[in-house]
Amino acid sequence: MRIGIITDSACDLPNDFIDREQIVILPVTIQIGQAILADTRNEEATMSFLTGETAERAFEAETTPYTVQQVHDLFLGKLVHDYDYVFCITTTRTRSGIHDNAVQASYTILNDYKPVRAASGNTTPFALRVIDSQNVFAAVGVLVVEAARMRAAGETPPKIRAHLESLASNIQGYMVPPDLHYLRNRIKKRGDKSVSFFSAALGTALDIKPILHCNKGDTGPVAKVKGFNAATEKMFDFACKQVRAGLLTPTMSLSYGGDLNDMRKLPGYDRLRATCTEHNVEVFESFMGLSGLVNVGKGAIVLAFAAEPRKFD
Repeated sequence: MRIGIITDSACDLPNDFIDREQIVILPVTIQIGQAILADTRNEEATMSFLTGETAERAFEAETTPYTVQQVHDLFLGKLVHDYDYVFCITTTRTRSGIHDNAVQASYTILNDYKPVRAASGNTTPFALRVIDSQNVFAAVGVLVVEAARMRAAGETPPKIRAHLESLASNIQGYMVPPDLHYLRNRIKKRGDKSVSFFSAALGTALDIKPILHCNKGDTGPVAKVKGFNAATEKMFDFACKQVRAGLLTPTMSLSYGGDLNDMRKLPGYDRLRATCTEHNVEVFESFMGLSGLVNVGKGAIVLAFAAEPRKFD
């Protein structure tokens, strides 16, 4: 059986992995003022877009996921020909409309695919499953990597589906944002009041950086540390503890809103890589996509893995 994997462009994974595993990307369109760009995970295009006035006004960005009709057309135009079963893994529905759009589209796709496949001489059934990752950015990538790993191992769609749906609730995503003012302005734009002006101003004045945690679609701070480097190191060291305690999949996913060489110079990074190597955990590093950058700001770092919930310390 031919199994396809599709995800939205807010999922952070290395481009070589996406190309090798033939992961299909659902673009998210970003508009800042009059400037518009479809996020297709092109690093050069992303950084060119976030310059000058668009960079200064990035927190005002309007993001538009693929519509129900666009998802429908993509499946009928290509995917129902290329695959027999497709897993569509999305950013958490609490932060993006792509999940609900994909679910709505799935109903019409399953009604319309038969004559499309029949026209190409294929009369076998087609099926798809939309899976809410319940997470964001690099954390979505953990689920996509696992789907690709199980596909390569020859697992059946029902087994893959059950495993991914169970695993999603145990995906742990952590982030250190460099600029609280930017983050506060962005979430205010989105109608989220979780970071007050006072907290942002105080945090900026004292150089206090929060470590944010996302799981099951909910995001909140788990620690506050003085200095971006110190906060990142604490996050890396916590991840090392989780690797030693045992992960649910052999995957560590990192994304960074800038040059990856700068991320690799951060304190604690080398320890994390060494710990992952020691425990046979594969590390996936990627440039943060445009959707992530406009939501959390340049220079943000995200780390994710699959593990049972454990207290951050």
